[in-house]
Amino acid sequence: MNTVKAEGIADVQSSVDTRHLPINKVGIKAIRHPVKLRDRNGGVQHTVATFNMYVELPHNFKGTHMSRFVEILNEHDTEISVESFESILREMVQRLEADVGHVEMHFPYFINKSAPISGVKSLLDYEVCFLGEVRKDGSYKQTMKIVVPVTSLCPCSKKISDRGAHNQRSHVTVTATTNQMIWIEELVRMVEDQASCELYGLLKRPDEKYVTERAYDNPKFVEDMVRDVAAVFNADARIDAYVVESENFESIHNHSAYALIERDKKSG
Repeated sequence: MNTVKAEGIADVQSSVDTRHLPINKVGIKAIRHPVKLRDRNGGVQHTVATFNMYVELPHNFKGTHMSRFVEILNEHDTEISVESFESILREMVQRLEADVGHVEMHFPYFINKSAPISGVKSLLDYEVCFLGEVRKDGSYKQTMKIVVPVTSLCPCSKKISDRGAHNQRSHVTVTATTNQMIWIEELVRMVEDQASCELYGLLKRPDEKYVTERAYDNPKFVEDMVRDVAAVFNADARIDAYVVESENFESIHNHSAYALIERDKKSG
């Protein structure tokens, strides 16, 4: 990468560095850009994502060209999607003359859910992140991370109490490395099916009765939650590796309960 001059202005970033220290990641963080996502029902959802974009910088280069990251996003305008994620990452690596590149795309994703009894529809939002990596050998790795809010009810509280049991809202965070496409809705459903009860944006009184009784009949410790979700991921051949975390925001304590299971299925 030689020093290039445009209209007599020196390209300082391309100058030689003599400290012999490569940089693993250099780039930009927290740039927002509109994206469109195709959902499982064939519709298109428009949202705003926050991007982190990095490349590896060899030891002999002083800096990278930060403006090129922004140029790549702007050139794609609103055409960024799940399907184009890999191509954008490869374009970034090529434009910045790098061997290794990383892109993180954080965005809210909305699923239209029907209440269990009344059927009334409402949107529920989920925090989603796509993480893409181009490695030195040119291979591509994509990971999906989703925070799924659910309800958990304490089995111990139910066992020892004469009247009711304490429950709380929980965040189950799943990070899955896949070998083929999995819909966001599919991963969300895998998690929600293992909870004491799933959440809804809008409930009528018959629905509230249902979710209360559903949770009571399906108590889960934080340990149960991560084990049950991990068992589902173990049985899905599309998932090569995963991390399952559960944090229960305890209703009777001033602290959270937490558990994590991590597994790379390809390494045994």
